Amino acid sequence: MDDLPGSFGTSASLALRLGQTIFSFASLLFMCFDVQFYSYTAFCYLVTVMGLVVPWSMTFVVVDAYSVFVKFLPRQPRTILIIVLGDWALSFLLLSAACSTASVTDLLLDAGYCPAKLCSRFQLSAAMAFLSWFLSLGSFLFNLWLLPSL
Repeated sequence: MDDLPGSFGTSASLALRLGQTIFSFASLLFMCFDVQFYSYTAFCYLVTVMGLVVPWSMTFVVVDAYSVFVKFLPRQPRTILIIVLGDWALSFLLLSAACSTASVTDLLLDAGYCPAKLCSRFQLSAAMAFLSWFLSLGSFLFNLWLLPSL
């Protein structure tokens, strides 16, 4: 059970965290290309959540890279529990931010309040947020699966 793919300290975990970081950063960039996102609370919420997810994921990219290349990482139950709880909380935040952004963007498009070029950026940002959520959920589930074996 120590070599569970996707669990903390493995190369699969490094790939999950790297993907999470890239998609979160891309979502943040697509949202922040234009200053008009401050007009809507859902968009501000997405930017706030991505501001939490990017450092969280970057930290674990560094830790996983160290673990993969040096081949040493002590797995302690408390550390894994903190990672599981953090991933769980951020997964819920990411899902709610992605859903609210997607729904507000759809509403703006249907009502005609948003130019197509601007709303396409908001749609791309929501899509990147959903991809980041998917990877975050995977990381949470793999580490949750690892937790009882420690």
